[in-house]
Amino acid sequence: MDETDPVTPAGWRLNPASFSWRFSRSSGPGGQHVNTTDSKAELVCDLTHAGLPAAVAERVVAKLGEQVRVTASTERSQRRNRAEALTRLGTMIDAAARVPRARRATRPGRGAVERRITAKKHTAARKADRRWRAED
Repeated sequence: MDETDPVTPAGWRLNPASFSWRFSRSSGPGGQHVNTTDSKAELVCDLTHAGLPAAVAERVVAKLGEQVRVTASTERSQRRNRAEALTRLGTMIDAAARVPRARRATRPGRGAVERRITAKKHTAARKADRRWRAED
């Protein structure tokens, strides 16, 4: 996802004005380079102004809240961490925007019913063997 034209994997175009970036020193790989470079990227996105369609924005805000915070510090360069943060944000938005499929109620098949009853009879017989019986 390019920062100048942020688009989620599903194709929703995001408004870059809704982003707020913060950079700090990362604890990730890089040796002494880590001590001198602010490579950790923290992205805060205001989803109410992200430019999503109204129905999608409503679902996303209901699931994620009005603001989403994403951090990336796996890469050595700030540029790659920015790209990683944008990719993670896009993936989160797509997952929250997905409409869950309605579940269709179904009845269990005959085989499933027979297996369940056979298992219940087997369990009942095993428990019956454990019971105390008076000597005849």
